Amino acid sequence: MNKAGADFNAKALWDNLAALRAKAPLVHNITNYVVMNSTANGLLALGASPLMAHAPEELEDMVAIAGALVINMGTLSAPWVESMRLAQGLALKRGIPVVFDPVGAGASRYRTSTARDLLHSGPPTVIRGNASEIMALAAGSGATKGVDSTDAAESALDAARALAAQNHCVVVISGATDYIVQAGRVAYVQNGHPLMAKVTGMGCLSTTYVAAFAATLADPFEAGVSAMAVMGITGELAAQHCAGPGSFWSGFLDQVYGLDAAACSRLKAGTQ
Repeated sequence: MNKAGADFNAKALWDNLAALRAKAPLVHNITNYVVMNSTANGLLALGASPLMAHAPEELEDMVAIAGALVINMGTLSAPWVESMRLAQGLALKRGIPVVFDPVGAGASRYRTSTARDLLHSGPPTVIRGNASEIMALAAGSGATKGVDSTDAAESALDAARALAAQNHCVVVISGATDYIVQAGRVAYVQNGHPLMAKVTGMGCLSTTYVAAFAATLADPFEAGVSAMAVMGITGELAAQHCAGPGSFWSGFLDQVYGLDAAACSRLKAGTQ
């Protein structure tokens, strides 16, 4: 059985993290203004390398050196959407993983239609979003509060299954329990801490961690499980040594930088 099935355990997680650190993949992000700095620092602490570039004039060169591409539509504008489409097409031609984050899908008609257009312009390797975003992307049934979910992750499982089947991709749903969905298999990760919801950009960081693991591992489903496990375990550890959201974020960077085999033993994951 694949490691990301019932056999995925603390050793598998540690092996995957060690492989990522050894490879130090370059992750190209077309992402939003709110999270650029925190995403870059989060990738560096994980052991990957960040690349933030959206100018169309340089996308061909940038995609050519990247191990994975993140398309994050958090702060939308028409020129950026065109850059997303261009980069997505270049990445698909190169055969590198594309991780799509439909930030705020369901919050406005423009945002929802843009998310669907990007999805239909080229199938991503992984879609990562909260429950409301996944439901809105699948059928328009999700409701969002800004870019935050108003739905539990479990409520989006059917929508995730439909998206995964239609687009031949992996779908990752973030929540109190994270779900990783692909045709014929579902895994869950139950690590994490409520303070993670009090720091902006943690979902976006999850997306780029999925991309870093997808650039390292052959199986995008396993990449999704590994990324969400690292996020959740690191959140738990950071919460033990902080006074609130500010020190939580700095602690998160320190904890993910020092994550080791013993910390990976905190893994709470399974299949259904």
